[in-house]
Amino acid sequence: MNRAHPPRRDEPVLVLGATGYVGGRLVPRLLAAGHRVRAMGRSLDKLACRPWASHPACELVRGDVQDPLSLAQGLRGCWAAFYLVHSMNPGTKDFAAADRKAARNMSLAAAAAGVERLIYLGGLVPDDPHISHHLRSRAEVGRILQSGAVPCTWLRAAMILGAGSASFELLRYLAERLPVMTAPRWVNSRCQPIAISNVLGYLLGCLEHDEVAGQTYDIGGPDVRTYAEMFQMLAQEAGLPPRLIIPVPFFTPRLSSYWIHLVTPVPASLARPLAEGLRNTVVCRDERIREIVPQDLLTCRQAIRIALERLAQDQVESCWMDAGELLPPEWVTCGDAPYAGGTVLRAGYRLGIPRPVEAVWPHVAGVGGRRGWYFQSWLWKLRGALDKLLGGVGLGRGRRSAAELRVGEALDFWRVLAVEPPRRLLLLAQMKLPGSATLELTLSPLGEAACEARLVASYLPRGLMGLAYWYGVWPLHHWVFQGMLPGLARAAGAPPGGPAQPFDPDDPRSCALPPAH
Repeated sequence: MNRAHPPRRDEPVLVLGATGYVGGRLVPRLLAAGHRVRAMGRSLDKLACRPWASHPACELVRGDVQDPLSLAQGLRGCWAAFYLVHSMNPGTKDFAAADRKAARNMSLAAAAAGVERLIYLGGLVPDDPHISHHLRSRAEVGRILQSGAVPCTWLRAAMILGAGSASFELLRYLAERLPVMTAPRWVNSRCQPIAISNVLGYLLGCLEHDEVAGQTYDIGGPDVRTYAEMFQMLAQEAGLPPRLIIPVPFFTPRLSSYWIHLVTPVPASLARPLAEGLRNTVVCRDERIREIVPQDLLTCRQAIRIALERLAQDQVESCWMDAGELLPPEWVTCGDAPYAGGTVLRAGYRLGIPRPVEAVWPHVAGVGGRRGWYFQSWLWKLRGALDKLLGGVGLGRGRRSAAELRVGEALDFWRVLAVEPPRRLLLLAQMKLPGSATLELTLSPLGEAACEARLVASYLPRGLMGLAYWYGVWPLHHWVFQGMLPGLARAAGAPPGGPAQPFDPDDPRSCALPPAH
């Protein structure tokens, strides 16, 4: 076994997928180990709001694996690169084809840039001709990367357990919400899960050991479990009664995906490939990596316990919902004439609050999730349930942290477009709508001991259905929005006041976001 060599401080390491679940946790560990890091993502705004973004050894770059030019620019001067991206998202119709193209782009760009090492984290592929489309695609990416001129280390993991991971959240929501579960046959499939901390340990170790270059390794924890056992284990660690699990043979992957979508925050588009993969037995066949990169491997129970503790302590570093490109509608961005793209309908409300901005802002930034929306929470829950039935995301996503918001994060059925403490929060609607919508909350000081809170709902309708929706639900929206600001004031400890007052927010000189760069 070769001794690990110290980090190379003169040349950076590129992390592709730095806003994703694994990438968002790998970057700070690389920095702590003394590496220079170049973090790449499709949104600089999402990168810039990460806690590690201001580290002197961290450089932020915008890039897309589907764009060879941006890849070439991101790889320039790097000696190694981590490939932590995939195309499995609702906006990609054929994720396997997109992943193939991305892997080829990466292989060619890395060779042209003179990169010495690639490290790819993929799925553990079983020795089974009937593997899922998702696992087959992950394996195909690994083969493409290893066939290139740059030596690629391929780590193959089964289920990754950690607060915020898609697999763990799927387990958690099913176990917490369903005391009796009619489940597909895959609940009895065997899996060798691995804790996120151990995954990060292997990724770092591969960078520091030359003998792993160009090799393929299975990585997993010390125990093999069925998914049914993990459900029961999670229930025990969460202090819940044992779950009754009834396997049902006629559950197809499509039915499983709808079932997962309705019960958990995982959308059907992601749930289906996950469900297809869960039916396969995924157990390590090769554990050589344990001798090269020794570490204390957490058991499944330990990993679940730590993940639940992180959630309870509001210490979730990254979440699977953070990944993806931030694409605000064009009408939200400055640059176009006010009439371009259609008429944006707006409703505004304002309320004076006898509390300073600094006292009210934590309650603006803490909106949603378990705290709710400060007025008629049952209506918000009903809207979320209807959205779920229509195939939308619903309210189940909640929020990563109860106190902190970052640009690009999911917040119930919204996405954070801008957060400017202690003055402004801008949210983009992601519920099913015949149009696109934003919700903006702002605070303005009124002297030293008071402030004015404003709420502006903006909506660009799509066709007659869009117009009918806006005017049809207007009385309900008026009631809810008018009541939100007094609820916010009460949460901030202000004395009860009257309802918020409507005002006309239309201003052709204003815009929600600066021009994209």
